[in-house]
Amino acid sequence: MPRTRAAGPPDLAAVRRAAERLAGAVLRTPTVTAPALGAALGLEVALKLETLQRTGSFKERGALNKLTELTRAQAKAGVIAASAGNHAQGLAYHAQRLGIPATIVMPAQTPFVKVERTASFGARVLLIGDDFSATEAAAAARAKAEGLTIVHPYDDPAVIAGQGTIALEMLADLAALDTLVVPIGGGGLIAGMALAAKALKPSIRVIGVQVDAYAAMAAAVRGTKPRFGTATLAEGIAVKRPGKLTLPVVKRLVDDIVVVSEARIEEAIELLIDSQNLVVEGAGAAGVAALIDQPKRFRGRAVGTVLCGANIDRRVLASVLMRGMARDGRLIRLRAEIGDTPGMLARLARVIGDAGGNIVEITHQRLLLDVPVKSAEVDVIIETRGRTHIGGIMAALKAAGIAIQLDPYGAQGT
Repeated sequence: MPRTRAAGPPDLAAVRRAAERLAGAVLRTPTVTAPALGAALGLEVALKLETLQRTGSFKERGALNKLTELTRAQAKAGVIAASAGNHAQGLAYHAQRLGIPATIVMPAQTPFVKVERTASFGARVLLIGDDFSATEAAAAARAKAEGLTIVHPYDDPAVIAGQGTIALEMLADLAALDTLVVPIGGGGLIAGMALAAKALKPSIRVIGVQVDAYAAMAAAVRGTKPRFGTATLAEGIAVKRPGKLTLPVVKRLVDDIVVVSEARIEEAIELLIDSQNLVVEGAGAAGVAALIDQPKRFRGRAVGTVLCGANIDRRVLASVLMRGMARDGRLIRLRAEIGDTPGMLARLARVIGDAGGNIVEITHQRLLLDVPVKSAEVDVIIETRGRTHIGGIMAALKAAGIAIQLDPYGAQGT
């Protein structure tokens, strides 16, 4: 049968023991200064690159530390977890490496790519439940029926201690850090890091970050009622209930929680690519989103934040980048009315090209009832060098006698 969970959170000694167990099995990721990002924000920033882990996330640390604490009987029987994301992959990978049978229960509608990745690490994947509560209940029932040990994604002392090793490494690499900015879902990462960091350096500030659609921990700390959204870019921290073990630690040791918008998460993903050539998922960018949102509170401080995951869907990433280009004026949509005569479309394209614009897409409509019968309406998506360049392209089109309108939708990328 599964072991009874320890009564309380770990201490610094437990985090140090976890570091010894993880040595050589989990990558000791670098903590790097980020001068380009810092210049963009007007801050001194360092980044902990947990994106470099084998499964692209910090979750390996807690999962492996828990696996190392299993008895022989527990290891032989196997482990189980309810997860549709990074915890599933981290647990499956290290369980396979250690020869421990792993079962991962995922919601029935989990994207196939996540199912495939988890199964590729040798786990038995069960798709059960229309929502995560049902999935968790199914995992608990399966654990009881089969004698499996539950490895909770955040509410377990061994998992918390494993995540806390990140703070040990950050302060060993950059002892001058005086502020840690940490994404919060259920609280395992920030609880472990706060326990370790405050024990090593009591003066250090630990700031949590949540997305406003899933700010359950912030609401619990402040005594307010949380409001939940639906879809979010930061699905890795989209947790509706803080942990029973993690909440008291956050209340005691975390100095504040910043709640950011979905738009800030999107900006942070784009900024990390543009400034540091780093690809992160929404949850992984949450710390940078807080810096974008409230730069004044971090100015003059030595800030370190954790890029906690890199597993972003390619289509989502492409959309974020294209929307960012639209926000910056590097991708616009113009609507032009031209005569429906031979050569007019070519003339329009030539004027745009001569002005230095690159046509990405063009739609030619001549049958719409609100367009004069001898005219055609053309929507053109153009890549530009920025907002000043937009003005030059529009001036060239007007000088050529082509009636145009800058489409606000395309210009803002909303």
